[in-house]
Amino acid sequence: MTETPEPRGLLDVLGVAAVVLDAEGRIRFWSPEAERLFGWTAAEALGRFAGRLLVHREHLELVMGLFAEVLASGESWAGAFPVRHKNGDVRMVEFRNMRLQDTFGDLYALGICADHATVQRVETDLALSDRLVTQSPIGLALMDPNLRYVLVNPALERINGIPAADHVGRTIRETLPFLDADALEKALRLVLATGVPLIDQYSVGRTPADPDEDHAWSVSFYRLEGPQGRVLGVGVSVVDVTERHRSATEADRARRRLALIADASARVGTTLEVDRTAHELAEVVVPALADVAAVDVLDSVLSCRRPGAPDSGPELFRALAVKTAYETEAMTAADPAGELAMYGEDRLVTRCVHTARPVMVSRVRPEDLPRIARNAEAAAQLERAGVHSYLAVPLIARGEVLGALDLKRARNPLPFDEDDVVLATELAARAAVSIDNARWYQSVRNSAETLQRSLLPRVPPHPPGLEIASRYRPAHASNEVGGDWYDVIPLAGDKTALVVGDVMGSGIDAAATMGRLRTATCAFSDLDLDPAQVLRHLDKITSGLEHYIATCLYAVYDPERGQCRIANAGHLPPVLLRADSGRAELVELPTGAPLGVGGIPFETTAVDFREGDQLVLYTDGLVETRNDPIDERLAALAALLDDPGRPLEETCDLLLDGLRQDEVSDDVALLIARSRP
Repeated sequence: MTETPEPRGLLDVLGVAAVVLDAEGRIRFWSPEAERLFGWTAAEALGRFAGRLLVHREHLELVMGLFAEVLASGESWAGAFPVRHKNGDVRMVEFRNMRLQDTFGDLYALGICADHATVQRVETDLALSDRLVTQSPIGLALMDPNLRYVLVNPALERINGIPAADHVGRTIRETLPFLDADALEKALRLVLATGVPLIDQYSVGRTPADPDEDHAWSVSFYRLEGPQGRVLGVGVSVVDVTERHRSATEADRARRRLALIADASARVGTTLEVDRTAHELAEVVVPALADVAAVDVLDSVLSCRRPGAPDSGPELFRALAVKTAYETEAMTAADPAGELAMYGEDRLVTRCVHTARPVMVSRVRPEDLPRIARNAEAAAQLERAGVHSYLAVPLIARGEVLGALDLKRARNPLPFDEDDVVLATELAARAAVSIDNARWYQSVRNSAETLQRSLLPRVPPHPPGLEIASRYRPAHASNEVGGDWYDVIPLAGDKTALVVGDVMGSGIDAAATMGRLRTATCAFSDLDLDPAQVLRHLDKITSGLEHYIATCLYAVYDPERGQCRIANAGHLPPVLLRADSGRAELVELPTGAPLGVGGIPFETTAVDFREGDQLVLYTDGLVETRNDPIDERLAALAALLDDPGRPLEETCDLLLDGLRQDEVSDDVALLIARSRP
């Protein structure tokens, strides 16, 4: 027997057989499928009476009646009927009979038949398939090789918001223009070409079912193949996972918020400088929270003269920092850092500081911009920049409103929401404490510096035989001012006392102690005492000052002798620059003990000081660093003094620029004296 070929279609699966009978009931055509269905070969069946060959005697009369009715009326008949197989078995066969007529007018009966059990199985499979597709809660679709819809189930109708009939024959791009059609079609073509399914691919977008909100779907693509590998198209399954997506998005946002807060804790408030803290806050929130950020502080707060925030009237703001995520007109629309701006109570930033509450405009309209921008031109710039959402949160520290953090979004398509308000408020609160600490620190520091400068010589005098230059540099803003000082004191007989000193400690107390010692030094100098004696008296005074000691270098220049007499109380040695040789060298002096130690004698050393020679006196803030040995730093100081003819003012700047480092936490006093005719 010929080997049964592999089924290639539905008729092959059913094994549909064809049998033709003449008007007398004899078999005139017998298909190969009939041989497989009934067991009789064509040679055995052709010409025989079909009723006797295939039907039991008890059913013969009924069959003859049905046969005669079909031939007589021309109406077809369909149904299942028991048929005898060649091997003697009886099986149910599904029949469809119809009348045929040839060109000669002869009548025939065509019987299309298939195994009843096979037909029932296929019908059941089709019914189950149909129920699975139509009743599935998962969106299902079949697309042909040209990626056009062939079938869409009701679940996908609901997901897309489009009837199934409006899908058929159309592409994704034509049906759902809101989605990323390019990416989806690229994935579908890949599945068609390779046969490798793509499972659980995420797609986010909007459909007519809910055009105002984004939804997320898990989409799977798999190639559909018929018999012998013929590609039928692509099957698509779609599951709405919007809630899961939103939960994951919220969890991700929460993680990013925590990361941003942690980042702000590390980056904001690294110094006790108001401006720097404001810049750090702006850099943290851009672009993580906003495209444009500005930090504005009430000017009265910076001067520490604001008794409490009023709840009405205009406010004078000082812009401290502006930051943008990219180049934009919104940058020029903002108040430049350092400038003052008066805003009326109708402005949103003014309302923010008056109410001490956040002000949010989730979706900015053109009529909102005048209440956000500083003027009409800035409002037009913000509109051109695409600003669509605005948020201002107050900077509050210790119950006092210091200013506001101003945030705008342009390229970021999401409007500000309540979660953003909570996050911005938290960041602003942390920064506000640092700004408050910095402004009070700067106030105290400014007071100490003002006191200290008031105690220093305002204009260095011009004593006989000396040319003088001096500098005082306070410690950097992140540290306290200290007690460094210098002085130039005229003495009897055209002599001049040159003094530098350093009170250990910082702040107003150190500055006040420095003032006492400077006053005492001037008083003892008038007594024309030996330098060592002056230091001895100062030592006694300092011993009476609780918790304070100081270093001091006291020199007396005598132009008649061309000599300096110097005594040292624990201070760094001066540098002597010789005019004739151009060499700079440290003056060797007994170190002595700092003032305030008590009981240790001081010595006076005489040093020749001829015309053109320079004596450089300084405090430790000029040369000391955290990492470099002091000997190397002193050698660097001497190396910079390479030109005896250089103007003294230039020499002061050269030393400060070449030696003083950014991280120095001490102030500097520098005094240079050059002998002249």
